[in-house]
Amino acid sequence: MFARQIVARHRSRLLRVSFRAASIGSGGDGKATMQKTTPLHQHHQSSGEGSKDTVLSATAVIFGGSLLTYLITRKIKNDSEQIYAKEVSSLDEIRKAHDTVRKDLPEYTMDEVVQHNAPAAGIWVTYGIGVYDITSFVPKHPGSDKVMLAAGGAIDPFWHIFQQHNTKEVLTLLESYRIGNLRADDVVGTKDLHNPWAAEPKRHPILKAATLKPFNAEPPASVLVDSFLTPNDFFYVRNHLPVPEVDIKSYELELENEKSGKGKVIRFGDLLKYRKHTVTATIMCGGNRRSEMMEIKPIKGLPWGPSAVGNAQWSGARLCDVLRDMGVREGDEDGHVQFEGLDTDPTSTPYGASIPLAKAMDPRGDVILAYEMNGQPLNRDHGYPVRVIVPGVVGSRNVKWLGKIIVSRNESSSHWQQNDYKSFSPSTDWDTVDFKSAPAIQNMPITSAICTPASGETLTVQDGFVTVKGYAWSGGGSAVIRVDLTTDGGKTWFVANIDETEQGTGPGRHWSWSLWSAKIPVKPGQSGPIAIWSKAVDANYNTQPETFANIWNLRGVVGNAYSRVKVNIK
Repeated sequence: MFARQIVARHRSRLLRVSFRAASIGSGGDGKATMQKTTPLHQHHQSSGEGSKDTVLSATAVIFGGSLLTYLITRKIKNDSEQIYAKEVSSLDEIRKAHDTVRKDLPEYTMDEVVQHNAPAAGIWVTYGIGVYDITSFVPKHPGSDKVMLAAGGAIDPFWHIFQQHNTKEVLTLLESYRIGNLRADDVVGTKDLHNPWAAEPKRHPILKAATLKPFNAEPPASVLVDSFLTPNDFFYVRNHLPVPEVDIKSYELELENEKSGKGKVIRFGDLLKYRKHTVTATIMCGGNRRSEMMEIKPIKGLPWGPSAVGNAQWSGARLCDVLRDMGVREGDEDGHVQFEGLDTDPTSTPYGASIPLAKAMDPRGDVILAYEMNGQPLNRDHGYPVRVIVPGVVGSRNVKWLGKIIVSRNESSSHWQQNDYKSFSPSTDWDTVDFKSAPAIQNMPITSAICTPASGETLTVQDGFVTVKGYAWSGGGSAVIRVDLTTDGGKTWFVANIDETEQGTGPGRHWSWSLWSAKIPVKPGQSGPIAIWSKAVDANYNTQPETFANIWNLRGVVGNAYSRVKVNIK
């Protein structure tokens, strides 16, 4: 795999040091001593860059993840940063700066950089031809253990993955930390690294990409209501890392029961020996409809529309059957099931998530290790050869390219379980957020979306009506019992027809969405703009909140306010 190739090629320079550094405590007073000092370095030590804003910015530059985008919204503050901001007028120019020898700065070898992998010795990293000192920033940030993965080595492999670093703001800030030039024969250039994006699968052009690396895209909302089962090629794609290349002949799924100490490895053919179970289930990204929440105020995350969702028929082995063969018994439901994918970052850390063991062991929970989607083998974007399908639960727990399952007393320690996909009060911001204070999202709330007409569309009245179509879904297996629409701000409401919904799964097992339509009456002679709102109600009589303002959260997740479109009547 690409990450392991990177590790092998740069073991002596990056990962050997990184993992040793990662074990070092993040505490300390930040008074690191440097073996070599330059005027720029001295300026950093005395310019007050240890403030909260700048520390967060430095952390984001080095590693990535949700804190990276925090940097984009902050102004460059200290003097040296302002100097560079004035001198650099384009992204191309700042990129060239990182590949240009600074004659006013000394030259270092990689062996010298490697020695600066801990607070006591100073924390240095390299990027391109530059050497950068981040010593005083790291100890003061709670995510310092993540930053330390790059300590004493090159960050180029990380930035192959975290493409969001390629902005003028990020590269300008990094250049302001520069203390020297790396000796030419020690430079880790991008041309020397395996490109982890080279083998990405081809996608249907109907998908509108929010990001290309990693690939994240959704179809036009109008196609969602064309079919109860979303065609595989039109199903939204949410990737966090490069899509792995998996050879099914050598594919292995590692099983581990930490509670009993038992474990084993099974192959793809072993999964086929279990009774095949099929479930129709909707998968929705936790950030679906985030773009609407962004209209309230900015959010760090992909600007998903209403189409980061799809409904499919999934087939595979029931997870509870597989877990029984690992020695887990019904009633032994205290704990969690962790999942790890085969998609990894440059440190070989996989994408991971977990669900409660009680959900996994419940036959009525319909959790499966799926190898088919709508009657076809999973394609690469959707988890080939095996992914977990957890009906009713946020999409981020439905781990793709499954490589390992762990029965544990603890939740997954993955970033995406502990420090993402959680929701907070609208008053919580990045300066006050404590991710440990909120539970990880599991079941999703009731929601609906108007898929057609689209906002801004001009509608022609036919027989006194205009037609509106959309979907509604509630997590946790709750059935959708009603969808209401209004065109006058809630003074009067019209009840939509539920055109298609899953039948026969039983109470508490309504995993799929409902497609609905409504004919909205238009008064004779009426023309001009109107606003159409929709809200859904589930079997527990949960309904959608009226506005995004009251549910705004800094990650833009579980966004389920009324769906609204503004159209013109002709």
